[in-house]
Amino acid sequence: MTARIHLSAAKIAISIFGAVAIAACATVSNDEPSQSHQEIARAVHLKSLVIDAHADIVIPSTSRSYMSADGTSKVSPEKLRAGGVGGIVMSIAVGPGPRTAEADADARKLADEKMLAIQGLLSTNKDTLLLATSVPDIEVAKAAGKTAVVLGFQNARSLQGNIQALDSFYDQGVRVFGLNHLAHNDFSDSSRPNYISATSSYEIREQHGGLSQLGVEAIKRINDLGAIVDVSQLSENATLQTIALSRSPVIASHSNVKAITNVTRNLSDQEIDQIGKSGGVIHIAAFGAYLVDLSKEETLHAIREVRLKHGLPQTYSYPYELYWELPDAGSKRAFLLEMRSVIGPGSIQDMLNHIDYIVERIGVDHVGIGNDFNHGSGIEGYADASESFNLTLALIERGYSPQDIEKIWGANFLRVFQTAKSLKRPL
Repeated sequence: MTARIHLSAAKIAISIFGAVAIAACATVSNDEPSQSHQEIARAVHLKSLVIDAHADIVIPSTSRSYMSADGTSKVSPEKLRAGGVGGIVMSIAVGPGPRTAEADADARKLADEKMLAIQGLLSTNKDTLLLATSVPDIEVAKAAGKTAVVLGFQNARSLQGNIQALDSFYDQGVRVFGLNHLAHNDFSDSSRPNYISATSSYEIREQHGGLSQLGVEAIKRINDLGAIVDVSQLSENATLQTIALSRSPVIASHSNVKAITNVTRNLSDQEIDQIGKSGGVIHIAAFGAYLVDLSKEETLHAIREVRLKHGLPQTYSYPYELYWELPDAGSKRAFLLEMRSVIGPGSIQDMLNHIDYIVERIGVDHVGIGNDFNHGSGIEGYADASESFNLTLALIERGYSPQDIEKIWGANFLRVFQTAKSLKRPL
C-alpha cells in the first residue's frame, strides 16, 4: 500500500501531534498498523467532525438483511457513539412504485412513518442525539458530545406531484433533498430505470431527458428554502441539469465512481467534474456492489449465472436488481448470499480507491462519506457506524493529512450546508 502524500502528511502530523508522529513516516506493515499510526488516527478521529451523509431509518418493515446481524440498526445511537460519529443524515426515503395517485399517497404514508420513527428516536435518545437544522446546530451537538441528526429526503414520489410539499418536509426539519431513487418518477429520470417485473422489459431509459418541469421547479424551491440539493440516484442528464440549475453547490450523498465500478448507479467522469466545478461534494458509500471492480468477464459471467439460476433477467443495471421480487424470504436470502460470494463484500481499501479517484480528479475539497447503512451497505472493516475509526486509520495509512481527513469526514459537507443556507430566499 503506497502513501499518496506520505511526506506532507507526516510533516503536518508532526506539527499537530508532536514527536509521536515521527515514526509514522516509516513504511507501515500491511498486516499490523504501527502504534504511531494508531495514535495519530485516534487523535484525528477525535478532532474531526465525523459525518455520514446518508443512512436509512429502521422501521418495522425494514429488511433484516439490511441491518446488523443482531437485527438492530447499523446507525443505532450506541453504534454512532462507539464510532465517534458526530453527525448523520437520516433519510426519509421511499422506493419505486406505480405512477398513480394512490401509489404516491402510499409513498407519502411511508415517508410520514419514517418521519415519526426519526422523531421517536430523537425523543428517546435526548442524551446522545440532537436534531440539527443548521451548521451551528451540528457544532453545538459536537461540543455537547452528541450526534447531530440531519434529516434527509429521497424520492419525490412522496411529494404527490406538489412542489409545496417540499415546504412541509422542510418545516419538519429536512435539510437534504434528493428527487429520485430506483425508477423514473414525475420529477426526474433515475440512474436505474426499473424493470416493471422480472418477466417484463425495462422502463424506457429516459422519460424526461433528465429533469421534468416539476423537477426544475423542485430544484428552485430547494434552493429558495436554503436546503441542500442531493443528486444521488439521478440519471446522468438529470444530474448535469441539476448542477447547472442549482444556485447552490450540490452533493451526491451516497455515490461512487463509475470508472472503477461500472454500474449505472455510480457517477461518470463528467458528473464528477461538474460537481467539482460547482463546489459540491461526492460522498462515497461503503456498499460492496458499488465499490468492487465488476468489469472482469469471469465476474460478469458469474453474476449472470446467479441471476439466471434464480429466475432473474440477465440484463441489469446493478447485480442485485429485482431480487426483491423473489417469492419468499428464503429464496431472497439464498440469492443475496450467492451474489455476495461472487462480488465479495468490498473492503475499506476498495472505498479508499474511490476516494483517491475523486481527490486526484477534482480535489480533496469535493469528497466525503455517505454510507447508505440500513439499505445494503457494510464492507470488511466497516460493517456499521461503530467501525468508523477504521476508515480514519486507513486514510492515515494511505497518506492523507489530518486536515484532509477532517475535510473528508465532515468539513466539506458543512461548507455546502452553510452555502445553501446563505442563499436562502425569504419564504
